[in-house]
Amino acid sequence: MTKTAAIIGGGVIGGGWAARFLLMGWNVRLFDPDPEARRKMGEVLDNARRSMPGLFDIALPDEGQLTFHDSIKDAVAGASWIQESVPERLDLKHEVFQSVEAACEPSAIVGSSTSGFRPSQLQQGAKRPGQIVVTHPFNPVYLLPLVELVTTKANTSAMAEQAKETLTSIGFYPLHIKKEIDAHVADRLLEAVWREALWLVRDGIATTEEIDNSIRYGFGIRWAQMGLFETYRVAGGEAGMKHFIAQFGPALKWPWTKLMDVPDLTDELVDTIAGQSDDQSGAYSIRELERIRDANLVAMMRALKGQGWGAGALLNAADRAGEKLARSLDQIADPAQPILTVHRAVPLDWTDYNGHMNEAKYLQAFGDATDRFMEIIGCNADYIAKGGSFFTAETHIRHIDEVHAGAVISVQTRCLMGAGKKMHLWHEMYEGARLLATSEHMLIHVSLETRKASPPGPEIASALTRIASAHADLPMPEGAGRFVGQGR
Repeated sequence: MTKTAAIIGGGVIGGGWAARFLLMGWNVRLFDPDPEARRKMGEVLDNARRSMPGLFDIALPDEGQLTFHDSIKDAVAGASWIQESVPERLDLKHEVFQSVEAACEPSAIVGSSTSGFRPSQLQQGAKRPGQIVVTHPFNPVYLLPLVELVTTKANTSAMAEQAKETLTSIGFYPLHIKKEIDAHVADRLLEAVWREALWLVRDGIATTEEIDNSIRYGFGIRWAQMGLFETYRVAGGEAGMKHFIAQFGPALKWPWTKLMDVPDLTDELVDTIAGQSDDQSGAYSIRELERIRDANLVAMMRALKGQGWGAGALLNAADRAGEKLARSLDQIADPAQPILTVHRAVPLDWTDYNGHMNEAKYLQAFGDATDRFMEIIGCNADYIAKGGSFFTAETHIRHIDEVHAGAVISVQTRCLMGAGKKMHLWHEMYEGARLLATSEHMLIHVSLETRKASPPGPEIASALTRIASAHADLPMPEGAGRFVGQGR
């Protein structure tokens, strides 16, 4: 059954929430009195559709339905999650919560995107304060996984667990902060850096661009995969964190920063910062900057996926949780039919200068299909660890049609021959019913000890023979056995 979320306020943050829920298969009911809300939401959603599927190596659920509503009462009807993302005015938020509370289900979770207010402040005057929590995300909400979940004693542990479960199910990492504080955790860290940056500009030490470069070319990338304390622990070498603190701790008493002293935001300073920012980024529109940002974030987090580290480890866990492909022969409903071995979206970093999928990525997708087929017949990590595997001896790919970022592709695999040391596979790649490419592979079973051809184990040989025999009744695929340049 499709779940429903209500979004109150469809600006940058609310629009990001709406996009994430929608692309994770939820229906979304949006209330925003802004006459430009539909246009703005459409632009945010276009960016999310372009970038978010590339985070995952599985196809996302079918997109939910987005509807716009003229009142909070209509928007929250039937919603199990309600996200408030209105401007940072406590009186306005209280007004919104009163309207929400009067119309929503008592079991619905009401989250606030506030970056500064404590949940106890938001709960003041509420008839059901236990419904309201802080769920503070980070922009772009449809890509970054962190949500600060802040609760009070008014929120039951069951409610907090339900909130964490829901947030996790749509790809977030809920950081549960059980002791409330103004601005929560992450924004307090950001504010410390922000204050120092303002002074560096104010005192003419560095420009806005120079400060940004110091972050994006240095510790920003490091923080993305390891955080603060783990980074410093590594910096301590073999002696670890204690050595690091002993070596660098005294420096905390030196007057290196103006952390507790905030410069006056005079017109002159604001003009200086704005001017430098225009010089730095004014050549691009906001939407262009968002797309550049999104592409970089996807590429970075996909790189982290390969290492199973930081945000990449969360994405790998999401892939495993949503995996629907078979991993063993007993999971194949009909072994006599081609086997689905790949079902995923084409990420941004798989496209080339022509705007479509790079030819190397066709091979990667077909290679993934081969790996999955090997796993199905029992040539899995455990088997390979014991010293046996298949090596690809020959590959022939036909590029039949182009495909672009965000498209959902699938690969159907047949075993044309499986006997002795040889395994002959045929892959067909589709977008829906449209054939994109075919790939023919000849693989040889080898001993990883001698690195030479060897017979596969009896269980592998039996499974391979079973599938090859079942597929033998299928007609020979068009294009099998072709050589490069051969006419039709």
